[in-house]
Amino acid sequence: MKENAYQAQLIKKLRVLFPGCVIQKNDSSYIQGYPDLTIFYRNRWAALEVKASADAPERPNQRIWIDDLNGMSYASFIYPENEEEVLHGLQHAFRPARKTRLSQSE
Repeated sequence: MKENAYQAQLIKKLRVLFPGCVIQKNDSSYIQGYPDLTIFYRNRWAALEVKASADAPERPNQRIWIDDLNGMSYASFIYPENEEEVLHGLQHAFRPARKTRLSQSE
């Protein structure tokens, strides 16, 4: 499967998994190596670099952007072979933060 076909299929899956999310396709000519997709869901965001397969080559700066953005929120390379793992990571990243429970003393 070609990367653009996989990306289109992936966007449909993301919209089902995260209803109401906003998916932005990023312009590769604007910032070299910046991830293909930014997903905004509720008050969180994530970035994905879409590859057609696990052995598709990385382009210059892609690894740097993924590492930097993953330190801020969630970012990953995604391809058919790791899709389940990455989608699970997204679900975890998009979970609401749990409120701290305070004990009530009398």
